[in-house]
Amino acid sequence: MNNIKTVNILGAKVQKLTMDEATNIAMGFLKSEGKKIIYTPNSEIILYASRNEEFMEKLNSADLMIADGIGVVYGAKILRNTLPERVAGFDLLKSMLPLMAEAGNSVYLLGAKPTVAEKAAENLKNDYPGLVIAGTHDGYFKDDEAVIKDINDKKPDLLLVCLGFPKQENWIYDNRDKLQVKAMIGAGGCLDVFSGTVERAPEFYCKHGLEWFYRLKKEPWRFMRMTALPVFALKVLFKGWKYKQN
Repeated sequence: MNNIKTVNILGAKVQKLTMDEATNIAMGFLKSEGKKIIYTPNSEIILYASRNEEFMEKLNSADLMIADGIGVVYGAKILRNTLPERVAGFDLLKSMLPLMAEAGNSVYLLGAKPTVAEKAAENLKNDYPGLVIAGTHDGYFKDDEAVIKDINDKKPDLLLVCLGFPKQENWIYDNRDKLQVKAMIGAGGCLDVFSGTVERAPEFYCKHGLEWFYRLKKEPWRFMRMTALPVFALKVLFKGWKYKQN
């Protein structure tokens, strides 16, 4: 990582950035040489990484790592090393896209079910005239090399990898040296939202850190995954208590 101040949350080095700062850094990546990695971990991802040393190393290799979930923001507060605000991956993209369109930047959409990326591409072109959609590919592929060749042939500035965690983070890290892009981001379910397949939580839920509750209401099958939230909170509380004792 660069010299930006970070908060160590169960081993994950989350950078202390506002949305504007993160946007400026990410847009800078598109103007620079080399390949940059952007990860957007929430509580569930950090908890998983805390139990998987190899994955944690991959996560911490990012050039930009922002606090996607409100739980991460609260976790930092418990550890008395606060983050300026939540910087969700979807919101970061929404902040970048009009700037990318203005600059004529290109993006490749990788992930989600068949036809979703294509629909997302249509919507993005309509919403952000000037944005170049370099290519699309669904997430149901077995031949990495064919997908990488297609991406490299299109030479996008930004690669959105929406394969779900931990697959997307592993895929980006494992193939980073083969990909000819300026920046790549693990963007979770963003293509589902951009395509209109999934509705994002209303502003009230996002603003009050209740997006997880809205998703649980809409998708009750997520209940078992949501159990990671209290486990994450307890681990952070215990770590904070140990710091206090010392």
